[in-house]
Amino acid sequence: MPLLLNTSSVLPLSRSLPSFSSFPRPHLFISSSFAVSPRRFSTSSLCSSRASLSFSARATSATTAMGDAPDAGMDAVQRRLMFEDECILVDESDNVVGHESKYNCHLWEKILTGNMLHRAFSVFLFNTKYELLLQQRSATKVTFPLVWTNTCCSHPLYRESELITENCLGVRNAAQRKLLDELGIPAEDVPVDQFIPLSRILYKAPSDGKWGEHELDYLLFIVRDVNLHPNPDEVADVKYVNRDQLKELLRKADAGQEGLKLSPWFRLVVDNFLFKWWDHVEKGILKEASDMQTIHKLS
Repeated sequence: MPLLLNTSSVLPLSRSLPSFSSFPRPHLFISSSFAVSPRRFSTSSLCSSRASLSFSARATSATTAMGDAPDAGMDAVQRRLMFEDECILVDESDNVVGHESKYNCHLWEKILTGNMLHRAFSVFLFNTKYELLLQQRSATKVTFPLVWTNTCCSHPLYRESELITENCLGVRNAAQRKLLDELGIPAEDVPVDQFIPLSRILYKAPSDGKWGEHELDYLLFIVRDVNLHPNPDEVADVKYVNRDQLKELLRKADAGQEGLKLSPWFRLVVDNFLFKWWDHVEKGILKEASDMQTIHKLS
């Protein structure tokens, strides 16, 4: 049984950025579940999890969902991803319990009434000047459009290469794939063995009346200088920030200035972990901060 602890403390932050109105921030408590070493892994040993996807079954399910939902205004690229991508359903201890379309996993009604908790990841990429790369999500994103967030946030899919649990290899593979899809970062710029998993958070957050998130999110850190070619279907803008620039951004978010908003998962990480971990980034001791035995649960 996971151990649950209520915690309400957050790191004090200097507020000195353009004001964003952040999404509501939940209370944090902790659940202990599994241990994963962030060290370099061997691709020779694979997780026993194996997935066999049936495209025709997914297509049938997607067609039914499309018929039931009035989403004619949805961007074509986002519609395709919503119905073709299969997320990995998990329980609160991060055990795989099934799979479901990205569409169903993000319908707020289903999140509230069913088990739509799914595995996700959030990448925090720093350059060698120790500046953090942020992205503004595109206007066509179904959930949290035009909010600013960490480098890349997405989902490992229900496929063999992204279900590997040993050393978080499946999640790392997914992160490398999405950094290319969203930001045009070549795979050779972000080798999978360079991602350092630091922790996991479990949170639930509404986006609007229809959409939301319920994710068990792996936090992956990496320090690399990369080539950027953002995909406008996914990303509206990008910027590197140092600590003071991020604090100014937080100030603007809190003051509601310029209509700026932060994603709820990014704000959670910022308020509870990021500046402490930034010290480890600059000192080159990120692995010392890793705690993959703990799930920080948000409710």
